[in-house]
Amino acid sequence: MLNVRKRRAFTLVELLVVIAIIGVLVGLLLPAVQAAREAARRMSCSNNFKQIGLAIHNYHSAYNQLPTNHTGTDRAANGDVSVNSNRRFLSWLVPILPFVEQQALWEHISNPSQETTPGTTMSTATLNGTWPSMGPVPWESRYVPWATQVSSYRCPSDPANLPGVATGRTNYAASLGDTIDSCYFGGRNEVGAYQQPSSYSRSNDGDMTLRARASNRGFFWSRHQVGFRDCLDGLSNTIAGGEICTSLGARETRADWVRNVSMQGDGSWDGAGEPIRCKQGTHIDAARPSFYTSGASVETNPLNSRGCRWSDGRLTYTAVQTILPPNSANCSRGSSDGNDYFISTVGSRHQGGAHVLMGDGAVKFITDSIETGDLTDNAVVASFGSHTSNPNLAGAQSPYGLWGALGTRAAKEVIESEF
Repeated sequence: MLNVRKRRAFTLVELLVVIAIIGVLVGLLLPAVQAAREAARRMSCSNNFKQIGLAIHNYHSAYNQLPTNHTGTDRAANGDVSVNSNRRFLSWLVPILPFVEQQALWEHISNPSQETTPGTTMSTATLNGTWPSMGPVPWESRYVPWATQVSSYRCPSDPANLPGVATGRTNYAASLGDTIDSCYFGGRNEVGAYQQPSSYSRSNDGDMTLRARASNRGFFWSRHQVGFRDCLDGLSNTIAGGEICTSLGARETRADWVRNVSMQGDGSWDGAGEPIRCKQGTHIDAARPSFYTSGASVETNPLNSRGCRWSDGRLTYTAVQTILPPNSANCSRGSSDGNDYFISTVGSRHQGGAHVLMGDGAVKFITDSIETGDLTDNAVVASFGSHTSNPNLAGAQSPYGLWGALGTRAAKEVIESEF
């Protein structure tokens, strides 16, 4: 007779204990895994910025100047706003395309074409049904290059893909310096004259010439040619660009921008405004300082959200200022994405700060707590007309501490410590 041994099975209690142990281990390991993944994404993000920095240097070696921000073909002399030119709205990311392994995309842009994005038809306003060389305006989402997503222009830590955005996004922006007045368009209109941006006059306005030269102190100067020779503070002490957050539609201060914020200080004007009014105004939710209030006039159109057009050179999309510390609010005095008085802030979805690209090609991580001087002080601006009382006139050192000093190319600030 066979002697059959009974096999002892797990009891319910033992099984529950094993499951509990596994659960505890997963709970302990999951944050570490998530942290490791974010570290990898942050490294990839930094590497993308380094490649962009290398592209800028290669471009400068080829043309002896930086890629121009807010560049392109002139608006027609009669004020035509059709798609037959890009009206000098193209960002600095367009000319460096051949230097980031996007030669095919560059050739598509630099030659006339008739292709449209899937499901769309050519605009009836185009000349002979053909997109012009260098493309139409950047918000024309039917134009294939503007709808193309360039992978090296995106940070892996920013997953934002807000529905309704038909154009390619970016997380990397040019630094326009530490001022507000005339920064977004560089003081030149769509035909290259020193005029208000809404004008299409080809004659220069004396006051606008003064304003543009006084306020455009950054590594890039929109609608102007700038070279390494102009960075008298030193390439290693001048920020060339910074990260930006794209919108999730959550009314975040770091990722969305708010309209109708007056930055006018004591007896001053918005061009020499007090940045603290953007950072701490009534549009900021006191209970949740990283968000705007429900009543704030936050831009809700996905087509106008931050970083949603890598081909558009305006502050809303591909440029920043070194005024407010990283991950602060973004404000416009008016209701338009093209308003002259706009503060665009460096920001990211990394913990505690954001990357910046220095003029020498180095990438550094700047914390949210970087020293920003006196944010109640007026920005540097020209003395002209009735505006002569501002204490920070052309040539003054940045009133915004270390952060502001890093944004200027030739204000003669001394950077005394590592940042």
